[in-house]
Amino acid sequence: MSIERRVRMVEVLFETLDTEISTFQHKTTLHCATGCGKCCTNPTMEASPLEFLPFAFHLFLNGQAETTLKTLNTKAKHSICHIYSPLNLVDSALGRCSNYKYRGLVCRLFGYAASNDKYGQKRMVTCKIIKENQKEVLQETTDAINKDLNIPMFTAYYMQLSQIDFTMGNVIVPINRALKLAIEEVLQYYAYRPFPSGLANSA
Repeated sequence: MSIERRVRMVEVLFETLDTEISTFQHKTTLHCATGCGKCCTNPTMEASPLEFLPFAFHLFLNGQAETTLKTLNTKAKHSICHIYSPLNLVDSALGRCSNYKYRGLVCRLFGYAASNDKYGQKRMVTCKIIKENQKEVLQETTDAINKDLNIPMFTAYYMQLSQIDFTMGNVIVPINRALKLAIEEVLQYYAYRPFPSGLANSA
């Protein structure tokens, strides 16, 4: 399957998720604190290369893939996500994603999705800040998702992702390595193929 086709399929999956999360947020009022990027500073965050294929393709179309790959090759195995941009040199938890449109699946799910615990109950996968500052809302939401409130499920979305590309979707590695592998996939694909016509600077 072509890079363009896989990228579009990942983007469609993300669009579906974004709509589901928007509805969920509206019904629960759960929200991230303004300017908070705490979860992005976790150096052990992991992801699959496939969820960053749209980002890698975007870089390629804009002539930034090779430069970004060189930068990623210098980063330690467990370092803060390359795309994260701190807004404060003193407190790195204040910041934002510098390419929010191209953030990964894990970035989209965290805080607004659930997983099943060992008893089969749905449990929010969220951060300490939300757990401490929105206790009542979080408890009400937990009760609701175990009744009839729809919520994105980590397992379901990663299964859908793997159906697009089983190999790339099932490799879970540190997030900067996932970025690196996604860029390498795009560069290798186009090493002996023409530049995709009509797409320059359109991403």
